[in-house]
Amino acid sequence: LKVFYVGGPNVRRDYHIEEGEEFFYMLRGDMVLKVLERGRAKDVVIREGQVFLLPARIAHSPQRLADTVGLVVERERASHEQDCLRFYTDDTCSQVLHERWVYCKDLYHDLVPLINEFLGSEQCRTNRPGPGSFLGKPAYAENTETTLSPPFDLAQWLQRHDNLLSQPNAKRGLFEGKHQTKALVLGNGSHGSQCENTETFLWQRVGSAKVDVQGTKYVLAPNETLLVREPGLFTLINDVQGRTVALSMPPK
Repeated sequence: LKVFYVGGPNVRRDYHIEEGEEFFYMLRGDMVLKVLERGRAKDVVIREGQVFLLPARIAHSPQRLADTVGLVVERERASHEQDCLRFYTDDTCSQVLHERWVYCKDLYHDLVPLINEFLGSEQCRTNRPGPGSFLGKPAYAENTETTLSPPFDLAQWLQRHDNLLSQPNAKRGLFEGKHQTKALVLGNGSHGSQCENTETFLWQRVGSAKVDVQGTKYVLAPNETLLVREPGLFTLINDVQGRTVALSMPPK
């Protein structure tokens, strides 16, 4: 998994497409995630305290204001997977100006040179597609069929499901529908590994939890996190009020 915090300001023109999903949470302030939903440009506003899961293969461009901080979780790429960095002629995203496909091991190392290439290109200067706009065929088709579920407030979600999560060994999926990502909220009691041979990100939201990772013991207080490395084996015991977000993103 790639787990990182992103601060603002970060206003960008490029769009990014990948084969995995992305998890967003806004710790401070709001952000706008520009996306193409069913082939049409749309702004998804993620407000402070809200979570959002972006499905795979959807073009997106995060826009962050000053003094904002957000959590992002995405998965490592398999060796055969390609990411796309794309620029459009305008905000309607109806015409592609420039795009490149690349294996992305490191976001900064692999994508920044592609951005700089575009900034020095004839396409950037004229805002018109040209011979250098496309260097090959797309690695895969974009997702033009999914209607996105809106962001929602995580604290309010926990409160709505408090009775369920207070039951012994209770847990519940955080997002509705089918997803690549396995996102669970672990409630009161004992819980085991949820996705073997895949890393799991544990994020303690409320109360405290005791975690055993193959004999190594940890205690998680509110807002503390733990990345359980492969093979992803752990046991977690929450107190009655304990609530833990557990994220796994198995390869496609």
